[in-house]
Amino acid sequence: MLDIKWIRQHQETIQEVADWKGIDVSIPDLIAWDEQRRRLLQEAETLRNARNDLSQQISGLIREGKRDAAAEIKERAKENNRRLEELSSLLAEAERHYRRLMLLVPNCVSPDTPVGRSDADNVVVRTVGSPPCFDFEPKDHAALGEMHGIVDIARGVKVAGARNYFLVGSGFSLHRAVQQLALDLLASRGFTAMEVPLLVREDALTNAGFFPLGQDQTFELAADRKWLVGTSEVPLISYYGNEIVDVRHPMKLAAVSNCFRREIGSAGKDVRGLYRVHQFAKVEQVIVCANDPELSERLLQQITQNAEDLLQLLELPYRVVAVCTGDMSQKTYKQYDIETWMPSRQAYGETHSSSNLHDFQARRSNIKYRDENGELRFCHTLNNTAVATPRILIPLLEVHQRQDGSIHIPQALRKYMGGMKELTLP
Repeated sequence: MLDIKWIRQHQETIQEVADWKGIDVSIPDLIAWDEQRRRLLQEAETLRNARNDLSQQISGLIREGKRDAAAEIKERAKENNRRLEELSSLLAEAERHYRRLMLLVPNCVSPDTPVGRSDADNVVVRTVGSPPCFDFEPKDHAALGEMHGIVDIARGVKVAGARNYFLVGSGFSLHRAVQQLALDLLASRGFTAMEVPLLVREDALTNAGFFPLGQDQTFELAADRKWLVGTSEVPLISYYGNEIVDVRHPMKLAAVSNCFRREIGSAGKDVRGLYRVHQFAKVEQVIVCANDPELSERLLQQITQNAEDLLQLLELPYRVVAVCTGDMSQKTYKQYDIETWMPSRQAYGETHSSSNLHDFQARRSNIKYRDENGELRFCHTLNNTAVATPRILIPLLEVHQRQDGSIHIPQALRKYMGGMKELTLP
């Protein structure tokens, strides 16, 4: 959420950003409802003051025995109260429209964010490592998983429907190993690990900036009025909601959690394998810091580097891209995606996302701190996917496969795999 005063002063800029991000919101309509809301508030305040004054007049006239004059003032007071009731209804309507439109207003974007319509317009910042050149016909991760008996998609579909799977034996071990590697890496860099709720109230998703626009992607438990989160970013941010926090040092949080997404709009897309599934696990980085653009930019580079360092430990080639305006979410000020080489796609596929939100999320969540002058200010927040699995298993299995069907296990994972150096065919 942005400051309405700032929006009033930058209406054309915000409308342009909304159009870039594909958000159907009219900033002129928002301003009109805001003006009506403020006018009604001012009139209501005037009438409330008049009501108090009339009440005092009536009391004085009755004490003086001037009952006819008091009766006349009472009629004016009744008319005043009738208008206040009308205003209450009109104000509630104006507030409802104002709130609805405010929740659709996008965050502004950084000056260095590329302008574009889709991920095709994202700009490559750097490429690390080279895609492997196989001297044999490589298999995709689904075939490799089936050969090794570690990924069972058919039974996942049988039990839970499309976009579901089972990880078995070493597949499960790899899944857990990359998570623990990510947690250990973050712990060494000052992050505090947390176990978080996965079933949250609607306001947690709204305050974190995922609702209302992401509601169709989220699983609802209607009877309980709760929602399953698609990322632990939601509970990590909500942890500090409506609080005044101490950000003399940035607060660095991490969580590993299951995540759930409906994948609405992706019918027929990435249906084979583990790329686009309904349930997955993610190690998330979240930072809450002072309202300082230079500081949050440095932290964005740091959390992005954390994810890059993990990919280097996994011995995987990747590239970092600056996400363009049209591929960016409502809440994001600046974003990088990290794409890892996936041989079966003959392309890089997104495995990580890294975002700076400035104070957009903190405004919605009402997370504040006191600056050096003792004044309350909204924090900046950032987030990054340290690793998401099973998607990361796609390049992990495909890039490290060998001609004899065995799969190399990177050195960094072996201590989590009981010292195993490779996966061999049964």
